[in-house]
Amino acid sequence: MKILTRTICTLLLFISSNFIIAQNDVDAVVGDLLHIADEFASPAASGAAYQASAGWFTSAQSLAPWKFEVSVHANGLIVPSSKKSSTISNNEFSLLNIKGASNAKVPTAFGETTDVYYEGTVMGNSFEFQALEGVDKGLIPHPFVQVTMGLPYESEFTVRALPEMTIDDVNFSTYGAGIKHNFSQYFMFNEPEDLQVSALITYSKFDVKYAFDPVNIPQVAVLDLIDVNGDLWLFEALASKRYENFEIFGALGATNSNFAYAMDGSGPFLGNINTALETLGENELQFKGDIGFNLYFNKFKVSTMVTAGSFFNMNLGLHFRI
Repeated sequence: MKILTRTICTLLLFISSNFIIAQNDVDAVVGDLLHIADEFASPAASGAAYQASAGWFTSAQSLAPWKFEVSVHANGLIVPSSKKSSTISNNEFSLLNIKGASNAKVPTAFGETTDVYYEGTVMGNSFEFQALEGVDKGLIPHPFVQVTMGLPYESEFTVRALPEMTIDDVNFSTYGAGIKHNFSQYFMFNEPEDLQVSALITYSKFDVKYAFDPVNIPQVAVLDLIDVNGDLWLFEALASKRYENFEIFGALGATNSNFAYAMDGSGPFLGNINTALETLGENELQFKGDIGFNLYFNKFKVSTMVTAGSFFNMNLGLHFRI
């Protein structure tokens, strides 16, 4: 009887030890994948805030109540070289290693191809996978359609939409709404040719999916896509001055963004990875400036805008008043 009891205890201890080792391996590799995902997607999330905050206005002056303006925007984010890659080292990982090196430069979501590989061992199984590769573009297009309606009290309501669009292996979409209020109405001088001052607040829902070659971690998960879902708020003060058919405008604002990350794929620990990815979501405050001009014609106008901050964004709009 004592021999049977010792045998059972030994077996339970062996099973428990192996379970703890396996769980430690899984926790370690999940933590490492978290770090890789953050380094890869964070620059693109910051850039998305600049893309989504551009083009909301072209003048501080408001439309007349119940008048409409329909706009088509060509919008593009200029990606600086500093945002295309990041440097990593082995001491940043718990389980993974850079194959054949102690540190390396790897692409972000904006970056180029790479020959960097990670390697590791989970539950006795060795594996390796290539570092994630970006879209390799210096200009990220983000066109959208926008409709603005004039409201009473020198205000406007604007909605915009970009249904899902695919560039290479990246799918993205944007939807948003905003309100603008003109403050020049409270001043003594408020003719159309006078300096106009307004403020606006907008909300955008941004979703982008980065597909990549499957990353196979034995007995853990097979990963093939990062989904970045963002909530973006913009608060901005703006001014404009019109000279007959020409109008110049400028603005200063702040964006507050929160992004949620998720991996797509399969495997017994995919849920653990996505639960851990929830910790990456945090509010990010960024400041920016806009400057541009409008050219007015009989039934439409053309606008240009440059947004500057951590990124530069260019916007060209064609606006029809109804």
